[in-house]
Amino acid sequence: MIRKPNCKINLGLYVTGKRPDGYHNLETVFLPIPLCDELEMEPADEFFFRQEGIQLDSGTEGNLCVKAYRMLQQDFPQIGNLRIRLHKRIPFGAGLGGGSSDAAESLILLNRLFRLGLSDAQLESYAARLGSDCPFFITNRPAFATGRGELLEPLPPLDLGGYNMLLLKPDDAVSTAEAYRNITPAPAPTDLRKAVLQPMESWRNIIHNQFEDSVFPQHPAIRACKEQLYREGALYASMTGSGSCVYGFFPKGRTPDIKGAYLIHLA
Repeated sequence: MIRKPNCKINLGLYVTGKRPDGYHNLETVFLPIPLCDELEMEPADEFFFRQEGIQLDSGTEGNLCVKAYRMLQQDFPQIGNLRIRLHKRIPFGAGLGGGSSDAAESLILLNRLFRLGLSDAQLESYAARLGSDCPFFITNRPAFATGRGELLEPLPPLDLGGYNMLLLKPDDAVSTAEAYRNITPAPAPTDLRKAVLQPMESWRNIIHNQFEDSVFPQHPAIRACKEQLYREGALYASMTGSGSCVYGFFPKGRTPDIKGAYLIHLA
């Protein structure tokens, strides 16, 4: 059985408070986008995992697909050996949630392959143990996220059919600890649920990723990517997550050719 786990971007991202468990409370909008990995699982006599495409340094047992498999195996012993093949196309360390998406799709595949009968809510509960944005990829539709990113409020579909997206990822890597280091939690200055329903031309003035405030001074190459997208005519550009990927929306028919950018056709 083959699935194509897609990634996401953040439309705005605010850090609203520090939690007793050491995490932070967030407010953001998750938007799925059609840049995908490929994940294949099938029953086998012996466990086997192969990773292709963009290379990761997590090793077999550190891979989130394998972690999802091992986690469900503990609760459902009928889950037997598998042959797992993961072809990575989504850049990692980019704020795109590619690893979280792979993990969520693994849970969905395991649920179907072994007829576990888990509901979406149950799958989301398992997904939350693997990563804060993992639950989003279970239902995989636009959502307003709070808490650590695991509390999801579905949003109306966003009409983006008239736009293309470009993704730029510089070589810079941004650790989560680094991104949070210079953040001062505060109430979100705008209601993102309403802001994303406004005309895109207004987003530049009302939708902001707060992590840019702490990341850009330390990583001018990431700031330069955002500035380049605006110079090339983006209607809205932003860093996603805590970086390092930056995206820009362009009207179809006026999308520039930028070397090294990922072109995303939005439905």
